[in-house]
Amino acid sequence: MDPRHSAQDVVRCALCRDAVAPLYCNVCHTHLCGDCVAKHFSDKSKVHTVVPLEQFLSTLNYPKCPTHPTKQCELRCEQCDIPICSSCISSGKHIGHKAVDIFEDFESKKEVLRKDLEELEKSIFPKYQESATIIKTQKTDQHKHSQKLTAELHKQGEAIHREINTIIQRKQAEIDEMNAQHLAAIEKQEAVINKALHEIKQVIVHLKSLLETSDVGHVSKYKSRNGDFRKLPPKLKISLPNFQPQKIDTEQLLKQFGSLSFLSIETEEQGLTVPSQGAESSPPARPLLDVPRLITDIPTTGYHHLYNVSCLSDEEIWTSGNNEIMKLYNLKGELLKSIQTKSGSAPSDIAVTRSGGLVYADYWDRSINLVSGTQIQTLITLRGWRPRGLCSTSSEDPLVIMTSDDGKQTKVVRYSGSTETQTIQWDDQGNLLYSSDGLVKLKYLSENRNLDICVADYKAHAVVVVSAAGKLRFRYTGPPSTPWESFCPRGITTDSQANILTSDYDNHRIHIIDQDGHFLRFLHNCGLQDPWGLCVDSQDNLFVAEMRTGKVKKIMYYK
Repeated sequence: MDPRHSAQDVVRCALCRDAVAPLYCNVCHTHLCGDCVAKHFSDKSKVHTVVPLEQFLSTLNYPKCPTHPTKQCELRCEQCDIPICSSCISSGKHIGHKAVDIFEDFESKKEVLRKDLEELEKSIFPKYQESATIIKTQKTDQHKHSQKLTAELHKQGEAIHREINTIIQRKQAEIDEMNAQHLAAIEKQEAVINKALHEIKQVIVHLKSLLETSDVGHVSKYKSRNGDFRKLPPKLKISLPNFQPQKIDTEQLLKQFGSLSFLSIETEEQGLTVPSQGAESSPPARPLLDVPRLITDIPTTGYHHLYNVSCLSDEEIWTSGNNEIMKLYNLKGELLKSIQTKSGSAPSDIAVTRSGGLVYADYWDRSINLVSGTQIQTLITLRGWRPRGLCSTSSEDPLVIMTSDDGKQTKVVRYSGSTETQTIQWDDQGNLLYSSDGLVKLKYLSENRNLDICVADYKAHAVVVVSAAGKLRFRYTGPPSTPWESFCPRGITTDSQANILTSDYDNHRIHIIDQDGHFLRFLHNCGLQDPWGLCVDSQDNLFVAEMRTGKVKKIMYYK
């Protein structure tokens, strides 16, 4: 079997995904059919080089079989993780083993290389750079705090003149010891991060060289280290000492001089803050149930209209409706807690953070607020804009969708604390991504597993999905058989499979679409009435807030 021909027989066009691809772009590493070449060349961002696939394959260096030196290895044994030839198969040593075409394995490994390189350059490396910046700030703060402590110490010493000199020296020694411990801890952390940065740079250079090589053997030996780098080093958690001066009393000078609190240096695990972009870290694929199953009805009380639901855990849900009270229920419908908004107005949206906090958007006083216990802290106050919806993200940086006071503009803003770090409003052609509301306030959003930002735009009759960088990916306006104007999405959520679920209030059903905007199916066999807010728990069970009945339905839709 000639691997150059065997691979060509099964390769399909990467654009139309239907026709056999006899051509290959050496620049984009993309298989093409003749009909799609012109479309591929329409991308002017690169100078494309398209050659016959057989010509490309002829440049590949297929490994020689170590057992049968006259043979080329056309296959790869997955169990043994080695290239093999037809004679190896005939020898019977690989009976029962799965053998894959070595060209397909080469293409697969190249894709892993590209994804690893992209993750390192766009996610992991910047996070380490951010950690390195934090370390520099900590060193500066440590120096400033040390200077402050020393100044306070000497001010107290000058007040009691010569009698206190011995004590000053003793306390200064304590500060110096703490400074040494503090600085040593920071420099140790810095060394760990710098070492990791150096290793990542080396891996990036290695990956780029592998992407340029045609040596199948070298590429096949590649083992990803991204898993080692995804877990960031623990973050220092330092309780800085303070000097507490006392009223001077000569008789009890030593006791009254003051004391330094102990220096506390702890590490705080940051966890997997860099989401994996590779297929290997994705959860196992789960088939959808042919008929979704209603698990339970959770009744709520006190709402004329129920709008929003958000999972605190698999057993507890937060709800909000047309009044100022947000309520926490268990799955039995028992009320566990009630919180009134700070302004006394109904929240426009609610969300639970990864750490279990409840955040809500207040349209009327233009604020984003965090509920901690019984206390409410205002995190963000807008000017000239009013929040419609919000969601928590994998990075804990909230996303807020808002409209201008005149109702003519809508945008999505990402925050770090109270600071705007990203604004998403226009597409590449300068057109508004989201509809202007007028009097219609319905805008909800959710971050998908792949970091896409998904907006249910009621007035636009669409789900608008952009990448994490704010680039438009697609607009979903319902399956092909659905009239555009009949699809008016309300709530939206995403699950572990990166599928997007949105409530179709007028038609009493839920649309499920995949991360690329392809319609999968409806959920409509569970007696849904006026579905509005949506959320999913850790097991991908769907919770649906029914606006008029005031019930929350828990629905299983995966096998």
